[in-house]
Amino acid sequence: MPVEITWWGHATCTVEDSGVRLLTDPLFARRLAHLRRRRGAPPPPEAAGADVVLVSHLHADHLHLPSLARLAPGTRLLVPRGAPRAVPGLARVAAARGLPVTEVVPGDEVDVRAGVRVRAVSARHDGRRLPFGPRLAPALGYVVQGSARTYFAGDTGLFEAMAAEVGPVDVALLPVGGWGPYLGPGHLDPVGAARALAALAPAAAVPVHYGTYWPIGLDAVRPHEFHAPGEEFARRARQLAPKVTVRVPGHGERVRLP
Repeated sequence: MPVEITWWGHATCTVEDSGVRLLTDPLFARRLAHLRRRRGAPPPPEAAGADVVLVSHLHADHLHLPSLARLAPGTRLLVPRGAPRAVPGLARVAAARGLPVTEVVPGDEVDVRAGVRVRAVSARHDGRRLPFGPRLAPALGYVVQGSARTYFAGDTGLFEAMAAEVGPVDVALLPVGGWGPYLGPGHLDPVGAARALAALAPAAAVPVHYGTYWPIGLDAVRPHEFHAPGEEFARRARQLAPKVTVRVPGHGERVRLP
């Protein structure tokens, strides 16, 4: 059975496998602080439909409380261990909406439905809610194990043990950019993502985390950093991982990957 991926923008994807819908880092807003959605209409209401939501880390563009508040009651949340303590609003939203919360660390495996399991893996990223203070929760990636094995990397830099920890996968959803003209440590650019792809060696890959949000007033500053990462990743992947099929969907586009 093929896996279907819908990219809604930024790090938000729906992964459909074996009749289960998993939603990654939901962010449905037109505006987030100083950022504006510059490409793609905000996702339609049905984008919030999911059996399970995977939250990779605490940054507001990945753990976005107003977007979580749009989930249907009963939607299960997988979050880094310590997230409800670090972000009290998460517990309030979960209680108000009836969203069961499961806290995980790298190595944990969670059965979400017969035949579909999610395993948390490490990410190399400063996942604190704010850029100061204690690290109360780890940054994570996730491997969805159903009819296919789909790796959602969250936000991460390349690290030596990535392929060994993630293990064999069929599909990789890799971040290839960001929301500003410069990427700091703990991120993958198109070249770094292509190197990660070569190490992971999946059958197929989809670039995410680029080309959606951009700071107000910076439209003309290094615009290639906003527009180009997806296609640049595909070009680099052809050089470094030529056996991998790379699909570069538009916002809201669904791709089927065997």
